[in-house]
Amino acid sequence: MGNSPLDRLRELRVPGGAIGLSWLGQAGFILRAGTATALLDPFLSPREGRLYESGLAPARAEGIDVVLCTHEHVDHLDAESAPAIADASPGAMFVVPRPIVDMVTEAGIASDRVVGMQPGERIELAGLAIRAVPAMHGVTMEDAYGFGESLSGGLVRFLGYVVDAGNVRLYHAGDTIHYPGMESALRELAVDVAMLPINGRDPEREGRGIVGNLTAREAAWLATAIGADVVIPMHYDLFARNRGYPGHLVESVERDHPGVSVLVPAREEPFVWSSGR
Repeated sequence: MGNSPLDRLRELRVPGGAIGLSWLGQAGFILRAGTATALLDPFLSPREGRLYESGLAPARAEGIDVVLCTHEHVDHLDAESAPAIADASPGAMFVVPRPIVDMVTEAGIASDRVVGMQPGERIELAGLAIRAVPAMHGVTMEDAYGFGESLSGGLVRFLGYVVDAGNVRLYHAGDTIHYPGMESALRELAVDVAMLPINGRDPEREGRGIVGNLTAREAAWLATAIGADVVIPMHYDLFARNRGYPGHLVESVERDHPGVSVLVPAREEPFVWSSGR
């Protein structure tokens, strides 16, 4: 028996139609569904300022079918670990926003293993149906908050993904704030599981160049507005000067949005989710 988060997820019994998940910290997840295994925004490399190191070594990321990256920031597109993941999983495909495909190939990933996406597009890989949706973010505060089109020849630079896995539809928001039409578009997709950032934003952090995200209160509202069964908070734990607090999400849901459940996973411990639909 192995002891990495990937090993422990593989040892977990996942009933047909359900999904297995393991939160790697920050915005990173491992997803298992049927015979498919995917990494979502994996940040596995050592880096100054991390409050903990990843329990999954890139060279141990074996048997991965799909790697989804939402945008170019290092805690979402880890160019240092990508080649080791690609070597450990020779069949893995990397899915990224189209404007940053060259960043992935320049990191050493063969171009025929990289898929660039834009909002509204849908692809199928390893039995997973993947839709791209916009995220409103910024490479730096100079271009925040927007979709990155001015930097990308009119293309959207920041994405979230809606993934059909088993009988579960999950939404990984990447880094985003709310934007007009967001909740109506996601409601139409009938999301079961919403993975939303909760670290928020404020003038002090923005003054240090940190492009912010949804607050816990906004995440609670959004999860309810899109009709999700459960909201999983993310992007709150890795850097001491850019924290969020899942307890605030729990309080906001209990106070204002009791129709949605909150699941706060233990980092790197696997769990199973099945849709009630």
